[in-house]
This record gives sequence, structure tokens and C-alpha cells, in this order.
Amino acid sequence: MFLTRERIRFGLAVFGVSALAVFLLSACSDSKPSAGTSPSSGSTPPTTSAPIPTASTPSLTPLPTPSKPWPTPKVTGAPADDAPLASRIRFAISKQAQIAAGKAATTTVNCPGIDKVETAGHHELKCTVTYAGKSYSGTLTVDAKQYSASYKFTSDSVAIVRAKVVDAVQRSVTDAAKVTCTMDDVAVVKHSGEPIGCDVTTTANAVQPYKAQVSGNGQVLVAKA
Repeated sequence: MFLTRERIRFGLAVFGVSALAVFLLSACSDSKPSAGTSPSSGSTPPTTSAPIPTASTPSLTPLPTPSKPWPTPKVTGAPADDAPLASRIRFAISKQAQIAAGKAATTTVNCPGIDKVETAGHHELKCTVTYAGKSYSGTLTVDAKQYSASYKFTSDSVAIVRAKVVDAVQRSVTDAAKVTCTMDDVAVVKHSGEPIGCDVTTTANAVQPYKAQVSGNGQVLVAKA
């Protein structure tokens, strides 16, 4: 059978309308997408748990414990045995100040009126001791006789070097890694007053406070604050 030209055109037009209807039906379909093509709205990402690292505390190297006592300073410049009494007294006070401090250093003793202490009788003088630039005062008493004399110097203060205090603290703490004392290289302290404060850093990296009390002869007594 042969179709005329007009019929062919109509047939093509009908086919085009049918195709459009199929496309519209497909676009309006209510079917749900397959489960494998879209993620589930209630799903959660997987989680992992691990311990949080903590910083380790470094251990410190302990200071060596001193094996010998603090050395006694060698004080020079002693006057002759037949030198004037005033010179011998001044040197004796200077020597004791340096020994108590823990180190030999330039020391002067000024006692106004000391040149007259050879006169028989009781003498009491005020003195100023200057050790390594640090000064403190004291009292000198002299009992002089015709051929002999006795004397005594007293003070409520004493000079001391920091190294001697640190050494004393170090001897008292077995696990000290560092010792820091709040004082100058040379300090004048009252032996009946406030002690020197020191901080000790232990080998476990902990800081502990200590106090150092200095006696009149330069002995350092250490206790935990």
C-alpha cells in the first residue's frame, strides 16, 4: 500500500505528539530513586577514638653534693705581733668578717678613738665594717691593762656571699637540680632577722621554697619554708 504525501506528514505529526506525551509522563513519575543511588539522610560518618597525648615532664640533672666543707678564706695582711694594739684589733675584726662572709675580699674597719685603747681602762667604741663595698656597724669593747688587753667585737649583722648560701642549701636538699637565692652576690643580713629566701628546683622539675638563716659567725642554717 502506498501512502500519499499528506498522509505521511500526518503520521509524523502524530508520532511527535505521542513522543512528547511519553516524555511528560516520565518527568512526572512518582517512583522513588533506588536505595543504592542516594545517601540515607540519617547516616553518620564513622568515628574513631584515640588517647590525647600529654606533654612529658623532663627530668633534670641533680647538682653534685659538696664533699668538703665550705673552704675557710685565707686572709692576708696580718700586722706584726709588736704592732700597735689598734692595728691588731682592726685586723682581727677584718679577718673574722671575711671568714664569716665566706670569701676573702677588701675589708676596712673604722672605729673612731681606737688609737687610745692602749690606755688602761675599759673602752667601748662604735665601729663600721665595710666588706666588699657592703657596710654594717658593731660595738668594740676593750679592757686594757698595763701589759695586756682583751677585746670583743659584736654586731647584729654579718656579711655573706651568695655562693656560700647556695652551697649550704645544696647540701640540705638531696635532689636539687638548681638553687636560686634572692640576694646580691654579697649581702649584709641580720642574724636575728628575716632569713634569705631560696627556691630549689628538684630533679622532678618541681620548685620548693627554702629559707637560709645566717648566724653571727657566718654559719648558714637551712630549713624548708
